[in-house]
Amino acid sequence: MAHDGQDIAMAHPVLLDDLLAVTKDALTPVEAVLDKALASVRALVTEGDRVSAALIEANQTAAHGLAWLATYAQALRQMQAWADRLKENGQFGEIEQLLHQIGFGEYLAQIHGGIQMNQGEMIRLHDLGLSAEDASGFVTPAVSKLIQSGNTQAARTRLVELMQEQSANATVGTTGLDEELEMIRDQFRRYATEKVEPYAHDWHLKDELIPMEVINDLAEMGVFGLTIPEEFGGFGLSKASMVVVSEELSRGYIGVGSLGTRSEIAAELILCGGTDEQKAQWLPRIASGEILPTAVFTEPNTGSDLGALRTRAVKDGDTYRVTGNKTWITHAARTHVMTLLARTNPDTTDHRGLSMFLAEKTPGDDATPFPTPGMTGGEIEVLGYRGMKEYELAFDGFEVKSENLLGGEEGKGFKQLMETFESARIQTAARAVGVGQSALDISMQYAQDRKQFGKALINFPRVSSKLAMMAVELMIARQLTYFSAWEKDHGRRCDLEAGMAKLLGARVAWAAADNGLQIHGGNGFALEYKISRVLCDARILNIFEGAAEIQAQVIARRLLG
Repeated sequence: MAHDGQDIAMAHPVLLDDLLAVTKDALTPVEAVLDKALASVRALVTEGDRVSAALIEANQTAAHGLAWLATYAQALRQMQAWADRLKENGQFGEIEQLLHQIGFGEYLAQIHGGIQMNQGEMIRLHDLGLSAEDASGFVTPAVSKLIQSGNTQAARTRLVELMQEQSANATVGTTGLDEELEMIRDQFRRYATEKVEPYAHDWHLKDELIPMEVINDLAEMGVFGLTIPEEFGGFGLSKASMVVVSEELSRGYIGVGSLGTRSEIAAELILCGGTDEQKAQWLPRIASGEILPTAVFTEPNTGSDLGALRTRAVKDGDTYRVTGNKTWITHAARTHVMTLLARTNPDTTDHRGLSMFLAEKTPGDDATPFPTPGMTGGEIEVLGYRGMKEYELAFDGFEVKSENLLGGEEGKGFKQLMETFESARIQTAARAVGVGQSALDISMQYAQDRKQFGKALINFPRVSSKLAMMAVELMIARQLTYFSAWEKDHGRRCDLEAGMAKLLGARVAWAAADNGLQIHGGNGFALEYKISRVLCDARILNIFEGAAEIQAQVIARRLLG
């Protein structure tokens, strides 16, 4: 029902006529402006007949802006594909039409006027070397119609009215997934609602590890072996299934959604780079949850520059002795095995001297977190993402069996790790969608319950507009993430698509959490309110698995290369 002050706004239809035809027509100028920007930026960064890394760095704003423009173009393509599928299946209802229309209207307006890379950095077409004529040529009749009439207050208000008619915490709009994946979604949504979400805030406030009962539940539900082939004790399901599971568990709490990521990364490393003996030894135990892995890559002075790692592993008979320091190691204390990247060739200073190890350790407890000889560690206190804890580790002659050198050959570690980046970034994008959805769930409920000036907050247009844009951008990020997973499942290279999904998803999650806190007003700043935790959890998504700037750099290099 329309509330006071909305009768005029809702007196005329908010849906555009021939919506799918208009949005399809709008994709043509998007592709054209992307092609022009690509040519323009390539000219800036080319020296002779080769793209220069130094020139990309010197023109970093333009290069990263190109990455964002390409991400928007891919996002709009996937929204169009989603809408076409729903239309064909008779599922393109009013909510879906509004999501599609508002999304196109907003993203086309940003392409024309400025894409928000983050709160303080906008990229505009002239930053990419495009002329005023190029910019005006972008605004075709279809683009103009969507910019002017797609994302209106009336459309946003109507969307939120329809959202209120849905059951509590429902996903806004039909996802477009098949029946099997929706069944998986429902199963894990129920689990997260009953066993995770009610307790997550308490775990966060007390800075406690996620209880082992939850980990045991996830093991029984097959989370740790979801994509591991059946011959190694897993379910052999798709990456799309892992995306759905990660999204729904992260919707309950990012820490729980991230537990599967540890096993996913370790299993992918072993599947891609391990020997037959290593696959047979490790994969069944990872799949069952008998052993919990952690990734040990980052060092204090290297950050994203993994090629510069200094931790060394020296061969000594049937063992390697590892010496060095690692940092930002998630869930390090109570895990059983570390995928450990170390330098085996001391004469190298880049990625070519690195090797990957399956380094066994004894799980610790609160009193003695690291009982294994040769390693010590300390907790890093963090704002959010607390459920598995972060640690600094020091190795001093730590022993690893030589048979646990991944693949049985030195110098392959960086290449082996690179093979996991697609899956890791798809996973992070899924977690981002889940965290953003959590922000929407919490904020929607608060806006309905909280009364100000005689009516619920949700009845104020700027509050409902925030909620509407959360729903719209979450569906955009969700479709981009699903697409990257589908590409992976079909054996196609998807580092570009996975990077785009992670780049956009992380920004969308942060915007949802930030706007959600704004809806809460002063209460959002109080630790007792869940949105304060979601804000802290959302912030890490723009940093781990490749900071947003690194991610944009990687996308740009792929586009330009």
